[in-house]
Amino acid sequence: MGRRKVLALAAPVLAAALALSACGGGGGGGQLPQADTKAGVNDINPQPDSNIKDGGTLQFAIDSPSANWNQNEVDGNDVASARMSNTIMPWMFTEAADGTLNVNTNYLTSADVVSTTPQVLEFKINPKAKWSNGRAFSWEDFQWQWKAQNGTNKDYQPNSTTGYEDISNVERGSDDLDVKITFSKPFGEWKSLFSPLYPKELNSDPKEFNSGWVDEPKITANAFKIGKIDQTAKTVEVVKDPNWWGKPAHLDSILFKVLTRPSMPDAMASGAIDVADTNALLDAITRYKAMPNVTLHQALAPDTVHLTLNGGKDRLLADQKLRQAVFLAVDRQSIANAEIGKITPNPPLLGNHIFAQGTKEYKDNSGDVKFSVDAAKKALDDLGWKQSGQFRAKDGKELDLTYVSSSTPASDDTGKILQQQLAQVGIKVTINAVPTADFFSKYINVGNFDLTTFRWIAGSSPASGQKGAYSIDLQNPANVQQNFGHVGSEAINDAFDKAVAELDDQKRVDAVNAIDKQLWDIAGELPLYQVPGATATKKNVANYGAMGFATNPIDYAAIGFTKS
Repeated sequence: MGRRKVLALAAPVLAAALALSACGGGGGGGQLPQADTKAGVNDINPQPDSNIKDGGTLQFAIDSPSANWNQNEVDGNDVASARMSNTIMPWMFTEAADGTLNVNTNYLTSADVVSTTPQVLEFKINPKAKWSNGRAFSWEDFQWQWKAQNGTNKDYQPNSTTGYEDISNVERGSDDLDVKITFSKPFGEWKSLFSPLYPKELNSDPKEFNSGWVDEPKITANAFKIGKIDQTAKTVEVVKDPNWWGKPAHLDSILFKVLTRPSMPDAMASGAIDVADTNALLDAITRYKAMPNVTLHQALAPDTVHLTLNGGKDRLLADQKLRQAVFLAVDRQSIANAEIGKITPNPPLLGNHIFAQGTKEYKDNSGDVKFSVDAAKKALDDLGWKQSGQFRAKDGKELDLTYVSSSTPASDDTGKILQQQLAQVGIKVTINAVPTADFFSKYINVGNFDLTTFRWIAGSSPASGQKGAYSIDLQNPANVQQNFGHVGSEAINDAFDKAVAELDDQKRVDAVNAIDKQLWDIAGELPLYQVPGATATKKNVANYGAMGFATNPIDYAAIGFTKS
């Protein structure tokens, strides 16, 4: 598939390109054992500090360079960018394996709701917290992040305004370390905000926010800081920051190396890397299982694959009924079987846009959306798209849809399968395979496609985290956030507004599942399947592996090499 996008906390979901591949070894060599079918479990070789050496360099494989070191900007919200920037930037709340959010006491000594009508939060900043430029954290950092992301200044390009748009004021409390946040309307998932937090030096200038950190991060505040960015070698080194006031990192450094996904097993075998996501590549899983001194970790993760349809202005798929016909023509089970069937036999189809399988909130809301060649043909006939030779046409225009592939094996595979499936109903699919590094910034983010597949990595705040992926700015279509297919409605916008304002957890879940039913009907994104979560590490790597739901952020300071 393409790269992955992250649906982070209130930050949006992370996106990532597809990575899976149906090719590779025969038999059951790459088959994964049945993972725990519930969220809340991870597989990370947990070790106490006493078992971990001090020092060493962890060689960490990623599949693309950072597009923007500002994760809150629209191009910075992919998994590779997040993996690296989360070593150096502060998160006010962190995810546990069960998806709950806990205050990060390195930065905040407390975070409380001090009023409900209106909703007011009070954050007390840890007096030890300092940015790498020597300036202490202050309430102004929070105020400028709100101003950059609340949507009122159109010069900013945030990946989401969710939550920030519901705040009426961020002000100084009793002193510079006391932050008072007042909401104009309730916001249930408030712990999703201000993570990661960026300094006011970035957020106070739209140009700096959008592009000032494209090449490198300028100010940091975590257990690691930037050592060296080598554009030629495609490596990023982060090193232990001696000014870090929290628990020191075990490692001296982490060296991120950009590698193609198929090349990662060779790199692991040769000792060039210590950890790698399998991306559910069958060949990789087969090889890692057989490698000496390598452990294959497995945990259910909120990592889902979908087909996005571009319903933007003047696109063929701007017609909802045509999109619904495409849904009927796609055999989702055949795609899932081809991509992950050899790893997870008889993979279940994904029936929800927002909640991942394994969470207690998940419901299959797909309803009447069932693969049917006959129903798809009839729908196309009714819309006036008549068979004309091999493909259909209307008003002299051929029904030709461009599928943009991120040039990963799974993205290419899925494109070919879709090409065959849609041809059965008279829809032509032209495949445009583009460089993986350009996939989001030059194609998906700017709407230069008809069909595409990639992955969403969800966070612990599903209502607010995914609002930007399914809401639409009807006044300013250029404000895409993460709705790359430009499909939405006022009704869905309103439903999301109500859901994120709901303070009762169960009522919010029910509201989100009701939204999901609307998403199946509006037909902008077709959920396909959930990616088997598997990560390979050297056997002596501690406190890292298949992180499950605890990825925002990964606790890099805890990672190290075991003593024996």
